[in-house]
Amino acid sequence: MNHPAVSREAWLTARKTLLDKERALTHELDALREARRQLPWVRLDKRYVFQGPDGECTLADLFGDRSQLAIYHFMLTPGSDHICPGCSYIADHIDAARQHFEHADLAFAAVSRAPIQRIEEVGKRMGWAFRWVSSGGNDFNYDFGVSFTDEDRAAGRATYNYGLMPVRKSPDMFGVSIFVKDEHDDVFHSYSTYHRGAELLIGAFNWLDLVPKGRNEAAGTMNWVRLHDEY
Repeated sequence: MNHPAVSREAWLTARKTLLDKERALTHELDALREARRQLPWVRLDKRYVFQGPDGECTLADLFGDRSQLAIYHFMLTPGSDHICPGCSYIADHIDAARQHFEHADLAFAAVSRAPIQRIEEVGKRMGWAFRWVSSGGNDFNYDFGVSFTDEDRAAGRATYNYGLMPVRKSPDMFGVSIFVKDEHDDVFHSYSTYHRGAELLIGAFNWLDLVPKGRNEAAGTMNWVRLHDEY
């Protein structure tokens, strides 16, 4: 790599200038996170029933004894052999994180439309232990903006990321949704994020962003990412 090399004193001057920008951005992010926490909620009146390894379970069941639930919408489409490398890249971070946030009143589950047998097959291959259930028998994916009917895609009605991106090819996309359960066991939707919003979950990116080559995506976004057993 060709890169300017300077004295320690010159480096320190440049580093302190960048530090001012980093600190300003950190304070902006703090304000953004607070605004996210203050978003209003939507009560869920529809009862979603999923298929899990042990049979049927509802969205409320996925909370366990916690009052908050994070859902990762994993792209695993019925009838397809494809395993999304991007979703898998995110999923590789989940089990380590669960050791901590499950002690902070946050439950987790991944949801895909594929049958539970396929989900278990992929989970076993990749060595993941987090809860992963099938929404193939309900409208959950469609209601939360990550699955699209053939008719809507053909007609140009399918949009993703709050209408910012048209969807024509893939019937499934990815994202994160957050739910809350109150003392009456009522469930509310508090937040969803899609597309680059899911980068919040990728700890490896935060490490790569510290180094000179960054994410090393010269040949295209995430072009080097593979399933971790295919490197």
